[in-house]
Amino acid sequence: MVSVSFGEFLWIFALTLLAGLSTAIGGAIAFFHKPGKDSGSFLSASLGFSAGVMVFVSLVELMAHASAGLKEAYGALPGGIGAIAAFTLGLLATFAIDRLIPEVENPHHVRSGGEVDLAEHASPDERSRLGRAGILFALAIGIHNFPEGLATFAGGLSGPGIGIPVAVAIALHNIPEGIAIGVPILYASGSRKKAFFYSLLSGLAEPAGALIGFLVLLPFLTPALLAVLFALVSGIMVYISFDELLPMAETYGKHHVALAGVLSGMVFMGLGLEIASCLSA
Repeated sequence: MVSVSFGEFLWIFALTLLAGLSTAIGGAIAFFHKPGKDSGSFLSASLGFSAGVMVFVSLVELMAHASAGLKEAYGALPGGIGAIAAFTLGLLATFAIDRLIPEVENPHHVRSGGEVDLAEHASPDERSRLGRAGILFALAIGIHNFPEGLATFAGGLSGPGIGIPVAVAIALHNIPEGIAIGVPILYASGSRKKAFFYSLLSGLAEPAGALIGFLVLLPFLTPALLAVLFALVSGIMVYISFDELLPMAETYGKHHVALAGVLSGMVFMGLGLEIASCLSA
């Protein structure tokens, strides 16, 4: 077991807490947006942006880490196949959960944009669907943040030269993830406080991951296990993006508004990762 002093633990935990709390920055957008006549376009662009972020993070960052970690542990071909297998397992698990939900409550059964009047908020049906989707995003991102907390914890153990850039990278992409949670919940409930709370709660999964890593998992945590977690989460996030975020983005606005949101999210996430890479160089 790696020896960690109490002072070192506090420093690592503070890094992880700051990275996790950046999710709440994305959720805070709820405090500055008032649903009105342009609500459909705003929600469509926001959901598309969130989908772009989640797909880019999943396929470019998480799968790259998963593949590299498993290849290093088990060799090129077995490791690569293992990463794809874990990714597929994440897809299938989310699909199975989705199929178990009664159709009338299933958020991917969207209605046409003409049936939704966001100027006066959505109908009770639409509010229920949006609220459920927002909570599902919060859960998925919370699961995603948990191994990130472990990653920040592991980086912190290596010292500030690695720990700080890792925390900055995670903080940068947690901001748009907070938008994915806060915006649907805002439209579902009309409560800015609730939108912010769920974003904050999801972000707190990161320090929880660091704490559990310190207390329980540190003796057993290996790079290979962390890689498997990243691939699983990648599959979950890709499924949610294509099954939940993108159909909803198309429903609440024009096609090109949703597309602009998706592409902007990918560009934003790519720039964030490049900045973080330069900081760690």
